[in-house]
Amino acid sequence: MPDFPLLRKSPAGPFETVTEALGARSGKREPALSFEFFPPRDEAAAADQLWRSFDSLMEVSPDFVSVTYGAGGSNRETSLAVVERMATEIMTIGHLTCVGGSRASTAETIRRFEAAGVHSILALRGDAPKDNPSALLNGELKSALELVHLVRQTSSLEVGVAAFPEVHPESPHMEHDSMLLEMKQSAGATYAMTQLFFTVEAYTDLVASAKVAGATMPIIPGLMPVGNAAKVLRMAEMSGAAVPVELLKKLENASDTEARIIGMDYSIKLARDLIDAGAPGLHIFSMNLSKAALEVARGAGLCL
Repeated sequence: MPDFPLLRKSPAGPFETVTEALGARSGKREPALSFEFFPPRDEAAAADQLWRSFDSLMEVSPDFVSVTYGAGGSNRETSLAVVERMATEIMTIGHLTCVGGSRASTAETIRRFEAAGVHSILALRGDAPKDNPSALLNGELKSALELVHLVRQTSSLEVGVAAFPEVHPESPHMEHDSMLLEMKQSAGATYAMTQLFFTVEAYTDLVASAKVAGATMPIIPGLMPVGNAAKVLRMAEMSGAAVPVELLKKLENASDTEARIIGMDYSIKLARDLIDAGAPGLHIFSMNLSKAALEVARGAGLCL
């Protein structure tokens, strides 16, 4: 049993879109619960780990899941295969990057997502592949906004976009990010998901700034459980997410066992605080591992 009041009494799905899931949960005054996975590398062990974790996380009745997509479509076939399998069991969001892509090739990928049973796409610009750093300049599609337009022009899919609680690395300030969110909403996006972050203020500041700019679509916080502190801190450094000094101090001289307890306690408190602050749900980055993701979901009262 969770040590926090259970906020979700029963499964509310199945759903076909994120908007439908959020609306149903909002009507019951409950937060949504979802998980993110990434396509495994070719090793059989990695694939086995993904599907064991997926099966374990499905036992707590999430509302939807998402599957990431490599830079420049580097793992397109694997991502599509994972999406196709998951979509038979639950509403599955396909991430789609457009950097370096042509309109025709990207439109073909959108059609393949549709054929795989996807009803919602997370439209992302993405970063240039390491082996093709000029992709940002050379591709026909150069922004997520262009991708939102393309999805809406070529399909009936729901479209979500990324949001950046601590400002996109290439953006001058949050107001600029918020203006772009409003433009994406006007182009047809109906929800946003955040990159990882570590304070509730980062999320609430983003939501407030977005509303001032006219972006009123729901913004779902993406939460990274600090189960493996060293790994998460490396990811935070790579993404530009600021880690609170208080958390860093607690982790500084902690053993691996102590660091996990400290990190998970922090993650669960952040999850609770986000729900208290009005987040429509939590999108937990599972890293293809179920243990920490389940601890956060249970600790936040989102499942038994």
